[in-house]
Amino acid sequence: MKVAVVVFPGTNCEQDVHHVYGRLLKQEAFPVWHRETDLKGADVVVLPGGFSYGDYLRTGALAKLSPVMNAVKAHAEAGGKVVGICNGFQILCESGLLPGVLLENVGRRFLSRFVNIRVESTASFFTSGMTAGDVITCPIAHFQGNYFAEQPVLDDLEKRGQVVFRYCDKQGNVRPDDRGLNVNGSCRAIAGISNRAGNVVGLMPHPERAVESLIGFVGGASGLTPFQPAA
Repeated sequence: MKVAVVVFPGTNCEQDVHHVYGRLLKQEAFPVWHRETDLKGADVVVLPGGFSYGDYLRTGALAKLSPVMNAVKAHAEAGGKVVGICNGFQILCESGLLPGVLLENVGRRFLSRFVNIRVESTASFFTSGMTAGDVITCPIAHFQGNYFAEQPVLDDLEKRGQVVFRYCDKQGNVRPDDRGLNVNGSCRAIAGISNRAGNVVGLMPHPERAVESLIGFVGGASGLTPFQPAA
């Protein structure tokens, strides 16, 4: 499997993603600079976390204008796999590849801590090797991670199985009004979504930072499974 890791000015999680795919999973992973338009035959395109363009204007608002995004959109529209993590999720929403927007966290504070997220749907390529109800424990690190969409959009996401992850407790219980669990105030405790086809996925938490028991700390290696190639 070939994995393109897109790098924007301000991206800071590209090495984490490259380590997961290239060293742990032994896949062919390579960087693609934001000014490039050739994805080099990638099977999976990853928009990693960071602060593209310093998060000026809105998170992802400038990154969506980078030349590489035309190639990412064409890849997605042709059925190619795309995953956006944290800032990558924000970019996917800004570019229209995913619905909704990421607002400032409730309380207007930058949040850096471990959270639990429950797999809601296995229809997406990113969760196809998992089981609904599985719990991943991994970090978040964001100021604008509060997922928001209008009620009809949220209802449609639910109906079509496009809610991929929700914030939960260690046992997988979801309580959207509990700020100890749904720490950024996301609508319906949504932590990640997909497009209708399931080939484009965005999520705010960082499973790539919980992929090895040795260094995964609280999360152990619980974040590795979604990155593994489908059998």
